[in-house]
Amino acid sequence: MLAQRMTILFGAGAVVAAALAVSGTAFGAAAPFKLTSTTFRDGTMMPAKVANMNQPGANPNPNCVGQNVSPELSWSGEPAGTKSFVLTMVDPEGRGGLGVFHWVAYGIPADVHSFAEGEVSKASDKYVGGKSTQGVGNYSGPCTPPGSPHHYTFKIIATDLDPKALAPGMTLPQVMQKVAEGTGTGHAKGAAGLIGLFTHP
Repeated sequence: MLAQRMTILFGAGAVVAAALAVSGTAFGAAAPFKLTSTTFRDGTMMPAKVANMNQPGANPNPNCVGQNVSPELSWSGEPAGTKSFVLTMVDPEGRGGLGVFHWVAYGIPADVHSFAEGEVSKASDKYVGGKSTQGVGNYSGPCTPPGSPHHYTFKIIATDLDPKALAPGMTLPQVMQKVAEGTGTGHAKGAAGLIGLFTHP
C-alpha cells in the first residue's frame, strides 16, 4: 500500500513539473529580457533631478529645471550570443512631435548590466557616445514644456556586434541602420524598454 501511494505521489509530481515546464516557469527557464530603474518605476513620473539644467553661457531655457542627473538603469536576461548593447532615450512628443533623441549610446560590453544614477551624465569608457539631438554623446535630460507629460522611452537592444564595431558620434538613425544590416533582424537579438514621464514641475 505504501509503495502504491509513493508511486501515485511521484507520478503527480511529474505531471506538475511537466505543466510548469510548458508554462515556462520551471526551474532553469530563461528569464525575460528586461530594463528597470531604481530612480523611477515604469510608466511613472521621473524626479526633477533627471531634467536638464541651463548650461553656463547658453541661452536660458525656463523648461530646463533639473540637475541633468541620469537615472539608474539595470538590465538582465539578454539573449544568448549577445556581444554588446545599444541604449537610447527618446522623447517622441518633443519638437512638436518630431521627436528628440536625448541619449544615444552603443558599444556597451555584454558584461555591463547597469549604470548608476548620474553615471552617464558624462562620458564613460563603459559606452561609446553617439550624437543626440542636443549634439552630445552623454545623457541629456528633459526640458519639457508645461502641460501634458512627455513619454521618455528608454530602450536597450542586445546585439551581436563587437563593442568596438561602431565609431563614436553616430546619430540614432545611423546606429539603427548599422544594427539592421543583414537578413531578418540584422544584428539585433532582442530589446527591452522602460518609460518615464516628465513635465514642467
